[in-house]
Amino acid sequence: MKRIAVVTAGMLAAWLLASGAGSAQVPGTAAPEGVLSPGGELVDREFGVGTHRFGLDRRVEMYQWLRTGHDRYEQAWKAALVDSSDFAPGHENPPSIPLESRRVWTQEATLDGRPIDVTVLKVLGRWQDFRPNFSRLPGNLSATFQPDGDGLTSSENPLDPQVGDLRVTWRELALPPLAGRVKLVDGVWQLAPRATPSSASPVSAGTALPIAPVPSDDERPLWPWVLGGVAVLLAVTGWLTRRRR
Repeated sequence: MKRIAVVTAGMLAAWLLASGAGSAQVPGTAAPEGVLSPGGELVDREFGVGTHRFGLDRRVEMYQWLRTGHDRYEQAWKAALVDSSDFAPGHENPPSIPLESRRVWTQEATLDGRPIDVTVLKVLGRWQDFRPNFSRLPGNLSATFQPDGDGLTSSENPLDPQVGDLRVTWRELALPPLAGRVKLVDGVWQLAPRATPSSASPVSAGTALPIAPVPSDDERPLWPWVLGGVAVLLAVTGWLTRRRR
């Protein structure tokens, strides 16, 4: 009887191993197969712009003078301040850009209910332009900015911007399929050793993992955005005052 019990136990163990019943207990061997969720809404609280994707990027540009050659100048939108201290008279740029470009990644992303390390988002994510809903634009900023394409501009005439005008646009971060690109380590999805930006295919319909719906009122506080709100409003007000003078 003992011999029969040993043989039976051995056969049962072999069947369980072949069926993969114990594979979930081996760290790093789990493959992503479920729902991908950003965990909440990312909000640029200064402008009331939000996204239910995995990152939010605000790009601020100012219309400025550029020197293109000897005594040759042109005007263009630039995200960085152009130093015009040695430009010819009549080609002066403002001394600063009153708004900052900012980029944030969600800290609440999950896959199969387990957290995703932010490195996965930064390496594999793809930034995509989108047109925000400006219904939450604060009144003081709606008096300064008006829609222009997919973003906002401070130009009185968007077709004829003037030096010192601002243009603000946003992008959101989408993820490609993560199978083969992440591994589960200590309960957290980490970047797989051979997962590089070049191996991440562009996100397209029908290939990305499904994203769990998130209620629109589920907003996660982003302190960098909140603390900068007052400073931004003061900067814009001072900038407008100087321009009108």
